[in-house]
Amino acid sequence: MVIKSHCKKIEILVDAPLWRRIRDQAMEMASDGYTLQPTLGGEGARGRWFDDQVTGGAGSKVVFTTVLEEEAASRFLDALEPMLEAYGLMVTVTTVEVVRAVSGPSSNSD
Repeated sequence: MVIKSHCKKIEILVDAPLWRRIRDQAMEMASDGYTLQPTLGGEGARGRWFDDQVTGGAGSKVVFTTVLEEEAASRFLDALEPMLEAYGLMVTVTTVEVVRAVSGPSSNSD
């Protein structure tokens, strides 16, 4: 059986040393998982940056991704608000359809 649900995918560009704080906030909002992706560099409102691999991660950034139901996503974004400016987070939110296989008898006629 396959279940489809509409959720919010939240991606956050964050300084590597801070990703655990973001993860903890997401887990408090009923996230059942996340993905971390390394980055090489970029440029934005706060200037150009590169992962130089010399500073021990202090200058490195990662992309933290989680998928939450709409209500939980709203609470998560509210919880992140104080960190947005303080840490220069860049957050994108996308509506996605999540398709997952589940085992067990099907009660859905789709």
